[in-house]
Amino acid sequence: MDAALVVFALVYAVMLVGSVPGLRLDRTGAALLGAIALVASGALSTAAAWQAIDPGTIGLLFGLMVVSAQFRLGGFYTALTRALARRPVPPARLLLELVLAVGALAALLTNDVVCLAIAPVLIDVCVRRGLDPVPFLLGLAAAANVGSAATLIGNPQNLLIGQALGLPFAGYLLDGVVPAGLGLLLVWAILARAYRGRFDRQLAAAAPPDHAFDRWQTGKGFVVLGLLVLGLVACPLPHEVLALAAAGVVLSSRRMASREMLALVDWHLLVLFAGLFVVNHAFQQGGHAAAAFAALRQHGLDLHDPVALFATGVVGSNLISNVPLTMLLLPAAEHPQAGAILALGTTLAGNLLLVGSIANLIVVEQANLLGVRPRDRSWTAEHLRTGLPITVATLAVAAGWLWVRS
Repeated sequence: MDAALVVFALVYAVMLVGSVPGLRLDRTGAALLGAIALVASGALSTAAAWQAIDPGTIGLLFGLMVVSAQFRLGGFYTALTRALARRPVPPARLLLELVLAVGALAALLTNDVVCLAIAPVLIDVCVRRGLDPVPFLLGLAAAANVGSAATLIGNPQNLLIGQALGLPFAGYLLDGVVPAGLGLLLVWAILARAYRGRFDRQLAAAAPPDHAFDRWQTGKGFVVLGLLVLGLVACPLPHEVLALAAAGVVLSSRRMASREMLALVDWHLLVLFAGLFVVNHAFQQGGHAAAAFAALRQHGLDLHDPVALFATGVVGSNLISNVPLTMLLLPAAEHPQAGAILALGTTLAGNLLLVGSIANLIVVEQANLLGVRPRDRSWTAEHLRTGLPITVATLAVAAGWLWVRS
């Protein structure tokens, strides 16, 4: 049997179940091991495997991670969260302000980073105010997912789509900003209704690690981020070059050690990307991807059709995760709106199940570490209770907007 086909099937089986039974091998480990197996078996040469990894995507993702690290080490996320919580406003109003702020940040600083930085501080301030952290944590995760759909740098799959299809940053804004903006209001409305009269709760949670606010470093971060966004909109240089240049400026610091900044880079995600690039390249080179698309077409599922692509993106994202699914579907992205369809479908679908988005898992992990759990349900059930209506409502808005734009 073709080694590329066997490795592909095994790797994506792990993408589906999340780990290898009996081994402590997660999705990233499986993708890396699959790439190694392809080279070791002779299915791909070492040179071919390296060439399969898209340096533009990896460079852009790395550069954005370094820029985001500037804000974490500068204490910006901590200061913002505490400033919001100190305002003498009702819980529902605080939830609205949190959702809007997180959505805006996630659009530019990636959703996973925003959730990781804000979740522990948010728990602390909720406990101090006698508020139940659960609705606010669910709002954090949902808003980060929805807000990240607004731009091509809001999350890893959008970044991959933009790089692979050569989408203009400004052009995609016309597709993403409206569904994301309306989606954030829907997130707030659904959560506020679900928790009406149930915001108060007395808890004792461990204090999270804190980064002191540094006005100069935060200001430097905003200047670099602003210039980067301006460059992405108007500069003809490749996006990855602009992001790496921004990372270079951020790393040139007299106060923040490069070791600390690089420690905040999500190397795990970069390795996942690299491994999947190799595995998918071998699968496509062997003609298996084209054969699979042809077989699906014969059975009535033509992924070149925008409706089928949108539906497959929504369902598949909750089965094998959005980044692996996006890599699989990109060869079928030939429709003029395919980029926006994939970006909005795979991103907004992440709010359906707890495991549908890394941002969701990050928030729950931080909550568990600090001793916060829902009152009378598991995190999976509590998330689904509001995640289902949020997903249905935001996907409906996105589908309607794409139809208007077509």
